[in-house]
Parts: sequence; structure tokens; C-alpha cells
Amino acid sequence: MAKVISEYTPEQVVADSPKMIQIKHTRIVQDLNGADVEVLDWTENKMVDEAIAQCETHKAKLEADLALCEAELAYDSN
Repeated sequence: MAKVISEYTPEQVVADSPKMIQIKHTRIVQDLNGADVEVLDWTENKMVDEAIAQCETHKAKLEADLALCEAELAYDSN
């Protein structure tokens, strides 16, 4: 699944409103002719700071999972 991230400007902009982004969650499927078609699953709007914090949390979890996998591989090879 791919994500397309772009700047998002709400219709009613407040003077000191936080910067927003729009994340489009997409996937590739084949149509009846066998051609690849990009399908939009859902769209979400987030504040930039919130999106960055969520990405950093997700990255930390993935790094911890990777460390566990590497430890299992090291244990299995002995």
C-alpha cells in the first residue's frame, strides 16, 4: 500500500492555524484488461506535528521489531 502525502489547506484558514497535510492511502489493482490502476482507499488530514510524531513512534516500533528478529536469527544460528 502506498501513501501520497501533500500539503493540505482547509477551506477556512485561521491566522495561526497549524500546517496540515493530506495523506492518501492508495493501492494498485488490475482492471479487466490487466492494466495496473491506482485505487484510492481513504484520505486523512493531519497536523504536520502529529504526523511526524506518529511516524517517529512507528519507526521506533519497527526498529525494536527488527532487533528482536536479528536476536532470533543470531540465536537460531548457534
